[in-house]
Amino acid sequence: MNLIIDIGNTVAKLAVFQKNELLRKEVVEQELVSEIIYNLFKEYFPINKVVVSNVSSVSFRLPEKLQQRVKLVELSAATPLPFKNLYATPATLGNDRKALVAAAVKNYPAQNVLVIDAGTCITYDFKNAADEYLGGGISPGLKMRFRALNSFTANLPLVEAEGTCDLIGDSTISSIRSGVQQGTVMEIEGIIHTYSNRYRNLITIITGGDASFLSINLKNGIFANSNFLLEGLNYILEFNIDQ
Repeated sequence: MNLIIDIGNTVAKLAVFQKNELLRKEVVEQELVSEIIYNLFKEYFPINKVVVSNVSSVSFRLPEKLQQRVKLVELSAATPLPFKNLYATPATLGNDRKALVAAAVKNYPAQNVLVIDAGTCITYDFKNAADEYLGGGISPGLKMRFRALNSFTANLPLVEAEGTCDLIGDSTISSIRSGVQQGTVMEIEGIIHTYSNRYRNLITIITGGDASFLSINLKNGIFANSNFLLEGLNYILEFNIDQ
């Protein structure tokens, strides 16, 4: 069995896979990671392969006595990837984006795929039908947009996303929601449309913390998958162990 450890800036995600099947997923605070790892090792036996992706400022090492029991992959700029990386600055490409592209290659080989990760930032990552990663885009996520309006103005309140909203806001709060939420949806739809015009038979995946919220407002034909990043890390682990 495989253990996936994905440590983000605020929380960590841990998952146990039996080959390609997700058996368990935990989302925990960073300080609880080691405790949860020990529990998973006890509950799922044998875990013999582990991948660690850490994008936080907090250092993390798998405990030494557990390292001795597993084949370990610590995702870094030097880790071999299951696709051709044509990014101009590969050393700066985030672990999350690498994992998303790996999942696209695993699930949709030889197809044009755009992966949208709607979290703190909204990232767009594209791999073509030759399974080459070309790059994509990064823009502010929903919370960042709401906070920016509050932080960089004197009088605009801090607003949170809330369900669907009308195009025409009839108050300051509803106008902010319209601008941020409708603007984000239109941005995503516009980018998908532009990619679709350039690349035939485009498959679009949306994932991340705001994926469910945004997918309700997006047009049909977009696949939502909340575990896409974990699936990609699992594939990178298998790819490296099998080499």
